[in-house]
Amino acid sequence: MRIAVCDDEELFGRQAKELIEKLTRSIDVCVDMYDDGKKLLAAFEQNPYDLLFLDIEMPKMDGIYLAKKIREKSETAYIVFLTGHVEYALEGYEVNALRYLTKPIKEGKLKEVLRFVMDKSVSMNQLMIKDEGYERFINIADIIYLEAQNQYVMIYTTAGNFLVRHNIGDYENELKNDGFFRVHRGYIVSLARVKKLVKNEIILEYFGGEVVVPVSRNKIKELKSALYAYVEKEAF
Repeated sequence: MRIAVCDDEELFGRQAKELIEKLTRSIDVCVDMYDDGKKLLAAFEQNPYDLLFLDIEMPKMDGIYLAKKIREKSETAYIVFLTGHVEYALEGYEVNALRYLTKPIKEGKLKEVLRFVMDKSVSMNQLMIKDEGYERFINIADIIYLEAQNQYVMIYTTAGNFLVRHNIGDYENELKNDGFFRVHRGYIVSLARVKKLVKNEIILEYFGGEVVVPVSRNKIKELKSALYAYVEKEAF
């Protein structure tokens, strides 16, 4: 899981970072610290964070404005505001803030937030992957298709692409009850993204366009049955 702390006061920011790392010692978590909202926003565009702790009162870019910019890029990232002034709470509803924590952060309150996010991520039909050595959760509904690449698997999603060291057969078992079908030894596709089946190829919706994926001859009949079953299930 990727976590960011943004606070222009280095003391508070470092305390928050160290406390988060202490409470998440048993799991793979990356915690980055920023003293400027613009720097965090630029980093988020390159590699989104799952959970963000934002100081509200920052001179260059306040936390509320920063949260609004983040929401333009992600509706699923969890945002927690750090503040000493609860009157800002109403503005937090505009950006679907998870919670407000008063500074300095109390360990018990922070533990509640981290436990909630971890529990929610597991229960929201998400897939956990190792991204650059850290645990990351991606929404299964965002996955378009998966492609085996030697000892790796490229996962193509509406939120970006992720290359992970994994066996595609394991993903086949993990996703088979979520509307996915292995059309080829090197490909698993989301049945929800299928536009049409043409001979030995399947055409998927892909970022407003299309992408063509090969289908093994011995998989065509089974794929058609899976597609009919999926469409029938979704119709009810």
